[in-house]
Amino acid sequence: MQNASTMKTILVAFLLCVVCSVLVSTAAVQLKSRQVENKKLDIKKNLLLATKLITNNATRDDINEAFKNIETKIVNLETGEIVTDINPENFDAVKASKDPKSNVLIPSSKDKAGIKKRSKLEKIYYVKDNGAITQVVLPVNGKGLWSTLYGFMALSPDTTTVLGLGFYQHGETPGLGGEVDNPKWKAQWAGKLAFDNNWKPVLKVIKGSVNSGNTDASHQVDGLSGATITSNGVTGLVRYWLGDHGFGPFLAKFRASVEAGGSL
Repeated sequence: MQNASTMKTILVAFLLCVVCSVLVSTAAVQLKSRQVENKKLDIKKNLLLATKLITNNATRDDINEAFKNIETKIVNLETGEIVTDINPENFDAVKASKDPKSNVLIPSSKDKAGIKKRSKLEKIYYVKDNGAITQVVLPVNGKGLWSTLYGFMALSPDTTTVLGLGFYQHGETPGLGGEVDNPKWKAQWAGKLAFDNNWKPVLKVIKGSVNSGNTDASHQVDGLSGATITSNGVTGLVRYWLGDHGFGPFLAKFRASVEAGGSL
C-alpha cells in the first residue's frame, strides 16, 4: 500500500508539472506578439517624451496620434548619408550591432560609450510640423554601472540645442543611477548646448550641482547623487553618439543642408 501511495503521489506531481508547463508555454506563445507590440509602443512613448510631444500619462491613442508627426530615416554612420533601400520599420539597430556582417568594432580610443561595437546603420527621427523639421531625434546607448542604457536625445534643427533626453531601458540602481528616470533631472537637459564652437561634443554630467554663473554651465547637467559611474556613463554615451564615430557625420551634413535651404 505504501509503495502504491508513493507512486500515485509522484504520478500526480509529474502530471501537474506537465500541465503547468503546457499552460505556461501556450501563454508565452500567445502573448509574445502582444509583448512585442507593447515594447514598440513603450519605445515610441519614450521617444515622444524626449520631444515633449506627449506627457507621461499619454494613452495608446495619444502616442500613436503624436507619432504621426515623426518621420523615420536610416543613416549610414560612416558617411552620414541617408539610406533609402531599407525599410526603417524592418530595421533593428540593436540586433544589427550583434551581427559581424552589419556591425563595426569601435576603437578603444573612441569608445566613450563603452559599447565596443555598433551597427553600421542607425535610425534617426525627424519631428515635423507642416512639413518643416522642428527636431532631430537620435537614439543613444552606452554603459552605466550595471547595464547598458538605451534612450533618445532630441535636438533642435541647429543640432546643438538639446530639447530633451530620456532612457527607455536600463538596469541601474533605483534611487541612485536609476534617477536618470527622474523628471526633474531629465528636465535639466532642455536648453543645454551639445557642442562647442568647433562642433566638438562637450556636454557633461558633472559631480554636484551646476553653477549657473560658470561659463561652462550651458554644457553641464547636475550629477546623480551617489551614482558617479552612471553619471560618467551618460556623459560618455552622449559624447560618443554626437561625435565623429557616431552621428557626427550625419549632423554635419544635416547642418550643411539646412544652411543651403534644404534638409536630408
